[in-house]
Amino acid sequence: MKKLTLFFMISILFACSGNKSETQSNTPPIDSFDYKVDTFADIKILRYRVPGFENLTLKQKEMIYYLSQAATEGRDILWDQNNKHNLCIRRTLEAVYENTTDKTSDDFKKLETYLKRIWMANGIHHHYSEDKIMPAFTAGFFTDAVKSIDSSKLPLEQGETVEQLIAKLTPILFDPNVMPKKTNQEAGVDLITTSANNYYEGVTQKEVEDFYGKMKNPNDSTPISYGLNSKLTKENGQVVEKVYKVGGMYGAAIERIVGWLEKAAGVAENGHQKEVINTLIRFYRNGDLKTFDEFNIKWVQDLTSQIDFVNGFTENYGDPLGMKASWESLINFKDPEATKRTEIISQNAQWFEDNSPTDKKFKKETVKGVSAKVINAAMLGGDCYPSTPIGINLPNANWIRAKYGSKSVTIQNITEAYDQASLGNGFNEEFMWSDTERERAAKYGSLTNNLHTDLHECLGHGSGKLLPGIDPDALKAYGSPIEETRADLFGLYYLGDPKLVELGLLPDAEAYKAQYYQYLMNGFMTQLTRIQPGKNIEQAHMRNRQLIASWVFEKGKAENVVELKEKDGKKYIVINDYEKVRNLFGELLAQIQRIKSTGDFAAGRDLVEKYAVKVNQDIHKEVLARYAKLNIAPYSGFVNPVYTLVTDKNGKITDVNISYNEGYIQQHLRYSKDYSVLPTYN
Repeated sequence: MKKLTLFFMISILFACSGNKSETQSNTPPIDSFDYKVDTFADIKILRYRVPGFENLTLKQKEMIYYLSQAATEGRDILWDQNNKHNLCIRRTLEAVYENTTDKTSDDFKKLETYLKRIWMANGIHHHYSEDKIMPAFTAGFFTDAVKSIDSSKLPLEQGETVEQLIAKLTPILFDPNVMPKKTNQEAGVDLITTSANNYYEGVTQKEVEDFYGKMKNPNDSTPISYGLNSKLTKENGQVVEKVYKVGGMYGAAIERIVGWLEKAAGVAENGHQKEVINTLIRFYRNGDLKTFDEFNIKWVQDLTSQIDFVNGFTENYGDPLGMKASWESLINFKDPEATKRTEIISQNAQWFEDNSPTDKKFKKETVKGVSAKVINAAMLGGDCYPSTPIGINLPNANWIRAKYGSKSVTIQNITEAYDQASLGNGFNEEFMWSDTERERAAKYGSLTNNLHTDLHECLGHGSGKLLPGIDPDALKAYGSPIEETRADLFGLYYLGDPKLVELGLLPDAEAYKAQYYQYLMNGFMTQLTRIQPGKNIEQAHMRNRQLIASWVFEKGKAENVVELKEKDGKKYIVINDYEKVRNLFGELLAQIQRIKSTGDFAAGRDLVEKYAVKVNQDIHKEVLARYAKLNIAPYSGFVNPVYTLVTDKNGKITDVNISYNEGYIQQHLRYSKDYSVLPTYN
């Protein structure tokens, strides 16, 4: 629950372009780099530069290569976690796409678009709304297309016929009532049986809660992350865990991940980093969550290595109960110059904690091990690909964070790609009230966006504490939006503090207003472009942003702190008193921290359900209409660079080349060919 997605860049405009870049020895300059790859449906695909890669040592380049291979090997794990039929559907459609002779028909073009969409989502449910993506091609076309190709190219189970494959997949693809939602967050229903993900099978929400409830010891001060790396199912009427490990569930892919990690350990920058990697390997082999905790402790203490990575079962957004973790990977290295900003923040972590507007009994007496850096991503994998966060704070275990600290990162080259692709798209002119707000956004927007990410990740998630005996999972389905609300509020509150100008993080006392305006505008209005008409808000980050914006709007109404104004028949957010907005952020932060620290499920549920879920239909309709005129795709994904080993005539590695010339379709088809060893059903 410590991942920050980009939420102000939903306005980026970009058009389809070709693959111009060739193999690079030096990073292409910004003004000549082609960030734009493809556009389809509601999605734009970008590429990112990896500045500074050419300056790394050969061992460091090798390590990035090996870790990048490991990052790609886990792709199919995530697909299967998202839905048990995902791999079958993808393999079937890719077989049709590559082997159909007539690629000119309208239905084939629709199949191509659908395939691009499910690549983006790592499955048949939208990566953000989590609603099932409905194909635009017909079931009849699907049947004829599958029958037209060599059956040996299809993912047939033993004894299964082509007709049976079609009969199995047709309702899953075309019936809107079959598996409609990947992760259901609707109040008052069984969240497990109504979710289409593959973390659970044949069990109810009560059975899940009872199963793990019996395991937990409320007096355990170092609890494992129960259920993090397993599927819960029934065998012979008994609830059992299928653990993800070598020799267990997903074993074939995990074995290959381990193989690349072993190579990475052989070129580690130092002994501590080598031990970090070896501990992760040990966890992958034994599946023991105590070993996972050992890995996280060692990982968070590695502050000297320039190369760093995330690899494993990490974030629990995809589980409605917030327990099971999706597989993800991010390979990166530190940007020393940009990191100076985050170092200032982490060096002053105790001051921020002490001066928080929260109750003293919920604050940490001593802030430990808060480290932060700005990184350049070198490879995205699993749940970080194609859609990726712009900031991450790990590890997630509260007791590890309290005792050993946490690492926070802001991903500089990803935000650069968003910024460069968004130039001149007309969004600010359409949705900001006046030139005053637009000028602040142009002058301070990029800086305050990055700084809010830094504060959210470095301090927000690391702030506060649970009271003794409080179950980290006490808030259940509301845990993720409450936690993201807490981290966002911490960052927002301090953006307006004079301390940031004193520390040199902001140039003047006006800068913070750019972020305040953009945040409330986005939370109250413009993020609704990501919601289908008539739908409620499900995604945790969207819920947290609407919660904050709606709460501030309501609580400030008596003094007209924030208002909706109309001009030329269009509604706009207007902030009349920025200082009072900051005070309201502080009040809400205190309330949210109390809920988190005490595990007050009822209060958390009531806040989320009242302010975060329901959509104002009139505003939604207007925002969609205004946004449509701009022709801006609201979601972004990425293609990865391609790394190639360079060897001499004796096979000795002499360099690692990086290229940016692979297209979106080519990359996904290559990944499906070269990194797909799991059975179709696991």
